[in-house]
Amino acid sequence: MNTAMTIAATGLVVVCVALASPAALAQESKSVIGPSNMDLHAGAELLKDGQAAAGLERTLKGLEYATTPREKVAGMSNACAAYVMLGRYEDALPWCDRALEISGRNWRALVNRSLAYLKLGRIEEAEADLILAEEEAPGARSVKHARSIYLDVTDPVAPHVIIDDRRQTSDAETP
Repeated sequence: MNTAMTIAATGLVVVCVALASPAALAQESKSVIGPSNMDLHAGAELLKDGQAAAGLERTLKGLEYATTPREKVAGMSNACAAYVMLGRYEDALPWCDRALEISGRNWRALVNRSLAYLKLGRIEEAEADLILAEEEAPGARSVKHARSIYLDVTDPVAPHVIIDDRRQTSDAETP
């Protein structure tokens, strides 16, 4: 395995954690294997903990020296996720777009962009990204969660139960 990826749904977003690099894995067994980009790793952990602003700061710092396409895609997807978490949906889109330019069917970036589109009211674009994400990772929990959020917006469930709590008199109470 070249690079391990850990994913987690954080509220409405998918966070990627880039771990050991291929170079680190190729070193002698005495080497300690850990995150190849500490800032990307720390940023992802902060995002998973719900600390969007701090996570974004560390992620952007890590992207400055991301070396592999996988690190770049993970970092850009996480930047997109952070902006979604912060409610800055327009700012999120370019980061997901850049990640998808490198890896066109990255389901994490697709889910994050879908959620940003959804929050911006761009329903058709949200659905298109969600369909692609479902094709790439049909069993992923965060993809299923994003679909449920999409359905809540586009086809909300209306309550069918009406509770009549008016007191009704019984025959025994009638004078």
